[in-house]
Amino acid sequence: MNITHFFASSVGKKAIMSLTGAMLGLFLLTHLAGNISMFFGRESFIAYAEHLHSLGSLIHLFEFGLLIVFILHVYYALMLFFENRKARPVRYAVDRSSGGSTYASKTMPYTGAFIFVFIFVHLMNFHFTDHSISIADIVRNNLQNPLLSFYYVASVFALGMHTSHGFWSLFQTMGINHPRYDNFLQQGAIVISVIGAAIYSSFPAFTYLFKSFLL
Repeated sequence: MNITHFFASSVGKKAIMSLTGAMLGLFLLTHLAGNISMFFGRESFIAYAEHLHSLGSLIHLFEFGLLIVFILHVYYALMLFFENRKARPVRYAVDRSSGGSTYASKTMPYTGAFIFVFIFVHLMNFHFTDHSISIADIVRNNLQNPLLSFYYVASVFALGMHTSHGFWSLFQTMGINHPRYDNFLQQGAIVISVIGAAIYSSFPAFTYLFKSFLL
């Protein structure tokens, strides 16, 4: 099988999904680590943001690469979703959870769509905005809105559910699985995703609940 046939095959598409998903997951962890600077005070958070901006064209190059990775991930996710529906037009009448299907895996298309909208909202509120205002004030102005704050918390938990199955699928696609430690890997993916979602949700929660946060 040549490389063209490989990437056109179901296995090849899943491999691209896994690779791009792993890259997006790595970005999420890096982004999370940077945003934790909020808890060290306003000046620390602003210094972190200014350091990113000081990278100049490198940060734009990184954003462009991230956009390509994201487009590939969404494109191949849609291809696999519609191919699976075409191959199995009649839904099973029984619960197949015993065969490895989980609530997170069943809802992947819906959490993926939810995250897609959330990214658009996030970019409009924090990226394509007036940067003459400090990033600390942009965060406070947005996340002290109760509706937006609640939407952020709900969105990061949808993201956590999505990544919990994504990490597990990555292990399977890469052949990192074995009946002896599959349960450990699957539970580990869930724990990491829940912890990540909890930390991400703490940013809107603290901003909304503690009015002096980031002042």
